[in-house]
Amino acid sequence: MRAYSSLFLLAVAALAQPLSAALPVGAKAPEIRTMGALGGKTFKLNLKEQLRHGPVVLYFYPKAFTQGCALEAKAFADAMPEFRKAGARVIGMSADDLDTLKRFSTEACRSAFPVASASPATIKAYDVVLKQKPELSDRTSYVIDRGGRIVMVHSELDWKDHVAKSLAAVRELQR
Repeated sequence: MRAYSSLFLLAVAALAQPLSAALPVGAKAPEIRTMGALGGKTFKLNLKEQLRHGPVVLYFYPKAFTQGCALEAKAFADAMPEFRKAGARVIGMSADDLDTLKRFSTEACRSAFPVASASPATIKAYDVVLKQKPELSDRTSYVIDRGGRIVMVHSELDWKDHVAKSLAAVRELQR
């Protein structure tokens, strides 16, 4: 009987886990040093430097110029005044090459926030490997506080709740 109880508890725990893996709230955000683009111009991105200015919304998306990713970028761009008001920076991350990111930063992101290149090592470090296509990242949003700790995680392939949940978490940090 005890063996069945243990198996039952393990099964319940497995079902309670999110379908997408992601770093947990409270974890230290892995360092990122990469190249990015804002308004079609390239720059060196250093997460530690970005955090000196306030919290960072770091959102991973699978592929630039796909429908969901373009809609999500537009939603973040539209919400940038609210993120700025809350003192936060937004950075989009994908496995796309720099030339693609330069175009995406102007067309989909409307030059409102930067996008940067996520290496396979970064995608793995943030535990956002897209299971269907391991060379891409899953759609996962992290809010990282100034101290480098993850305070919110939302991992869902549907883009629609990422902006609202990220903005709510950033506003909560203001309190």
